[in-house]
Amino acid sequence: MSYRDGMSSTRTARSGERRAEILRAALDVIAERGYRGASLAAVAERVGLTQQGLLHHFPTKEALLVAVLEERDQWDSVPSSQWRLDLLGTLVEYNAMRPGIVQTFSALLGESVTEGHPAREFFTRRYVGVRESMAKVLRAEYGERLPGGLTPERAAPLLVAVLDGLQYQWLLDPEAVDMPASVRDFLELLAAEG
Repeated sequence: MSYRDGMSSTRTARSGERRAEILRAALDVIAERGYRGASLAAVAERVGLTQQGLLHHFPTKEALLVAVLEERDQWDSVPSSQWRLDLLGTLVEYNAMRPGIVQTFSALLGESVTEGHPAREFFTRRYVGVRESMAKVLRAEYGERLPGGLTPERAAPLLVAVLDGLQYQWLLDPEAVDMPASVRDFLELLAAEG
């Protein structure tokens, strides 16, 4: 390895570490201040950068927030071979402990439906994967048909819609919506004979 290659890999490693530090700080700021209150300036200050320095790593607030969501998906990921339907309630309980992240996810999801939004590709790609994953989980649990007659592919978008829709309701009125209990109720409906 040449001196130049060594310097380049050191710079790349430092840049990766800095990005990870920025993502952790962004997550903290979002948790403390919510999506709207999370400014680039607050995140930059938290990691000892100027706002321009932060923009070197993440060119827009949306790009930073999408990176936080991608990182969140990495933390939440369960290997396909270990994913089971009964783990959904646990995942929902975990999300209920992180309202700032749920708020960021929901706000960006709502905005991403507009043409040209920076998070649109992330959510489009994410939902393809989530629907496929839910279909696999449903197939592992019920086979080719759920008790009510739906195929796993037809039931998967409904399950995803319930999960995300519950998050919106919970964000608006957390005292009135018990997300984990509602998910368990919906799973019982999926298991009911048609």
